[in-house]
Parts: sequence; C-alpha cells; structure tokens
Amino acid sequence: MAEPDVRGGRLVAAAYAANFGDIRPPLDRKTALVEANRCYFCYDAPCIEACPTGIDIPGFIKKIATDNVEGAGLRILEANIMGGACARVCPTEVLCERACVRMAQEGKPIQIGRLQRYACDGVLARDDHPFARAAATGKRVAVVGGGPAGLSCAHRLAELGHDITVFEARERLGGLNEYGVAEYKVADRFARDEVDFILGIGGITVETGTALGRDVPLAELRRGFDAVFLGMGLAGVNALGAGGEHMDGVHDAVEYIARLRQAADLAELPVGRRIVVIGGGNTAIDIAVQTKRLGAEDVTLVYRRGPEAMGATAHEQEFAQINGVKIKHWARPLRLTGQDNAVAEAVFEYTRLEGGTLVDTGERFALPADMVFKAIGQVFVADPLRAEATELLEFERGRIKVDAERRTSLDKVWAGGDCVWGGQDLTVQAVEDGKRAAIAIDRDLRR
Repeated sequence: MAEPDVRGGRLVAAAYAANFGDIRPPLDRKTALVEANRCYFCYDAPCIEACPTGIDIPGFIKKIATDNVEGAGLRILEANIMGGACARVCPTEVLCERACVRMAQEGKPIQIGRLQRYACDGVLARDDHPFARAAATGKRVAVVGGGPAGLSCAHRLAELGHDITVFEARERLGGLNEYGVAEYKVADRFARDEVDFILGIGGITVETGTALGRDVPLAELRRGFDAVFLGMGLAGVNALGAGGEHMDGVHDAVEYIARLRQAADLAELPVGRRIVVIGGGNTAIDIAVQTKRLGAEDVTLVYRRGPEAMGATAHEQEFAQINGVKIKHWARPLRLTGQDNAVAEAVFEYTRLEGGTLVDTGERFALPADMVFKAIGQVFVADPLRAEATELLEFERGRIKVDAERRTSLDKVWAGGDCVWGGQDLTVQAVEDGKRAAIAIDRDLRR
C-alpha cells in the first residue's frame, strides 16, 4: 500500500480564489429585467405552494419587472428573513422552479432563485434595517441554537416587541450556512453579513459558546424566560459501520467542511491526492466537489443504491460529475484498511435490490484512498434534553415531536428546524419553522 499523500498547497493561490468564489454570479439589472418579464405572474401560482415559506413569488418578480428592486426584496424578506441565503442554497430545481408554469410548457422555468438573490442582496446592502420593532412587551424568550430556525424565530419575535436571548454552542451564529454548506455556494462572508443584518433589528442578545445541558439547563431557561424555542439542529453523525473507520485519514464530512469554511488560508488545509466519499446526500456532493477544488486528483463518491435514491438532487449529482467527481452506485463500504493506523484503501461490496430489499452480491472491489469522508447523514443528539427535562418531552423517530405550530409536549417550549421530525431538512424549512413558532409564541404571550 502506498504511503498516504495528504498535504496542503496543491494549487497556486489564484486557483483557490477561483475555485471557491461564487459559483453563480448575481444577475445584473438588464438580465434580471429580461428574466422577470418572462414570468406570467400567475394568480394562483403553483410556485408559491412549492415554497415552504410561502414567498409571494409572482409579486416580487413583478416588482423587479417594474424596476422596484427594494420593494421586491422587502416582499421576500417579510416571508423569509433569510431569503438571501435561501436564494443561494435552496434546491429550487425541485421546489419553486419545478412548479413553474414555464417549466411545464418549455422545460425552462423562471430563474426564481437568482431573481430572489438579486432582490434580497440589494436590501441587505442597506445601512439601516428595513423592519422596525413593535412596542416593547416586556416578555423574554430564549432561543437555543443560532442557525436558520433560531435566527428566523428570534428576528420575528424581536420585530413583535419581545426581548430575545440566543444561546449558541459554537463561536458564531449561522448554523449550516456558516459551518456546513459548500464555500462556493455561500461565499464572501455572506453568511456572517446576513446574521449581522438579522441582528440589526435590535432586541436580540447573543451568548455564543453556550451549549444546552453543558452550560445552561433547559429547566433553568423555562424558569427564567417566558418561552423557549429549540433550534438545535443535528449535532451527531451516523457511524459508518465498517471496520477501520477510526483510522487516521477517515473524517466526518461535516467537520471537514466546517474547517474549510473557517480556514483563513485554504492552502494550509491538508487534502489527499486520492479521495473516497461515502454517502449520497448534499453533504457528500459538497465534500467531494470541494476536495476536488482543493487539488485532489482522484475523487470517487460511492453510494449503496442507484442515482434516483440519492438525497442529492439530479442537479447536484450532475454538478459533481462536471467537476471531475466519479460517482459509483450500488456498493456499500465493507472495511477500511491501511498501515500504521493510516487509511490507504476502502473495500466495498456490490449491492442489488431483491424484492425491494437491498442485499449484497458477494462481489468486492477496493479503491485506494489517502482520505475517506463519511457523509451518511446526521442525527439529533437528544441527551441534553432527556437529562434536563423534568417532564416528558415527546420524541418521534429520534427527533422532537411538535404540532403544526411547532409546540412541543413541554409547556412554554417550541422547536423547529432539523431537530424536529417531519420537515425537509432544508434551510428554507427551518426558516419557516422558526417563523411559525414565533407567531405562536407571540400569540400565547399576549393572552
């Protein structure tokens, strides 16, 4: 087995800037006007139904068509305060754009995501905050988690006049937008700028480096605040279940992406020459493409089923292949091997479906690897809640059970985002969860 070849500085400085800059440059005014005027401005628009936050899509596009860009941005942000991030990371090809009438007629939908970015970025560039706080209510709400769900909830409650304290375990707010998505999707410090914009409404205090359970008990929050919102996301990572997964050179994809996004100099981030990624979701695509763009020569993504079963959209799969990533289907990891506790090879077994059940074929193959990335899903870590709650907090399939208003079984406690069961595990869904919870919390506090 060859010695692992893992190092930084595989590219010249200019290549890093090019590879991790914005993959979809913003529309200019002329192109935005032309695209906006393609819209039929449907009265009963199916694109609105397809948007989890219910943005008035024909309404904001109409404003762009009349050159009222700020009005368009405000229309979006009223429904989705993180419209700028969602315009960058939402799988619009399976949401609003797939529902577009133009898609059914021509196979070419309105570029809703790019128009949304065009409108929102103009508003976020303002020096003043476009929304004003209502009269102070004297009520205090604790928000656990500074990701999209928590930020959405905090902003709406602050706008309604309540005082909010956000408790975030990491050193920065933003959640996956700051730590978990590909750098080329949310580039140029946009995630931090959007957080600053949201906090600009006022009335929101932030305590970073503060984790639920470790630093602040849930029972204490329930006693000290009028309401609590849990937006903790998914803190755990699924185990690979293959021998050798604890060897040097085997990494959690989420953790490595966080290192990449926080790196001051990408040239100092070590990457292997031969990369194997195990998984089939967006995180698997993100880590595969990013390692390729860091200078890896050979990147192979292996998934146990066919392409139609992958969590990543067809658009994401195609994007990976265009970027030089090889995708190998119908194989599962069997073991990882190497020398001196350093991974050098990943052994897989072919799979197939028999009567709807995935089974092994007995045939095996091996891929040389300097680094192996696990991207087989994240899980909710419920330990801080189970240890702290004196009353029964109900769970469903390993996540927090909530009703339509995102109310949990505990009095004064709501939850939303990836930590609750039944959502789509998307930024836009988390934003909607936070907004719905905030509206319900406000109604309860005013009774």
